[in-house]
Amino acid sequence: MIIKTIKGKTPQIGEDCYIAENAVVVGEVIMGDQCSIWFNAVIRGDVHFIKMGHKVNVQDGAIVHCTYQKSPTTIGNNVSIGHNAIVHGCTIRDNVLIGMGSIIMDDCIIESNSIIAAGAVVIKGTHVPSGTIFGGMPAKKIKDVSPELSAGEIDRIANNYVKYASWFKEDH
Repeated sequence: MIIKTIKGKTPQIGEDCYIAENAVVVGEVIMGDQCSIWFNAVIRGDVHFIKMGHKVNVQDGAIVHCTYQKSPTTIGNNVSIGHNAIVHGCTIRDNVLIGMGSIIMDDCIIESNSIIAAGAVVIKGTHVPSGTIFGGMPAKKIKDVSPELSAGEIDRIANNYVKYASWFKEDH
């Protein structure tokens, strides 16, 4: 893993986190407990801060970045960022699933208990209301998140990634 200080800012990593050997975490990054950063993921807090809550998983190939002096990235608790997603200069609240290959642009706000569908492009400044599913290009509301979907996808995936991370920590 690459954990690098940039301009005097060193990543702060919470308790019981897993960072894959080829993941990159640089600069002003504050990570909560039970987070996992997977293979080829990049968390780049070089141009602004990135603050992540507890139980956040950033899956393989995903990128979390910001815009210089304008748009930091804030991620809440119990958030899954799918494989090859790009999360850039935005706010993601608690209990959110960011689908594989999706893009979240600057100044977006993804409210709690929401899902961004795989491959969606959430354009700059979009506000995703709590409890909704957004998909498409540009992303628009598809439907509301049912309680079953919230438990079956948002909670299940976040909890599974804590479990998966434990397998990798055991082997070291």
